Amino acid sequence: MLAHTPEPPYTAVIFSNRRTPGDRGYAAMAAAMEELGSAQPGYLGIESVRDAGTGEGITVSYWATEADAVAWREVAAHADAQRRGRQVWYADYRVRIATVHRAYDAGR
Repeated sequence: MLAHTPEPPYTAVIFSNRRTPGDRGYAAMAAAMEELGSAQPGYLGIESVRDAGTGEGITVSYWATEADAVAWREVAAHADAQRRGRQVWYADYRVRIATVHRAYDAGR
């Protein structure tokens, strides 16, 4: 599902990753983090895709401000999920923070 975001500017957190084989609780944690994240101040939406063959995926979360994105990073349950991700679920990953200056859709 595509996120519905307001007029820019806003912040995008881009999480590119390659999973390790097997689930080991990943799906449950991902669902819990999406639910918890959506309740955080400044949360605007999320988009996520994964290639089942390569394990490569990308998740983009959208935030009203960079401060809102930083605050989400510091939420204890999210910090625990990050730690488990580094130890168990991700063979490699990159996080990029961007400011969206312009956005349009098929209707514009």
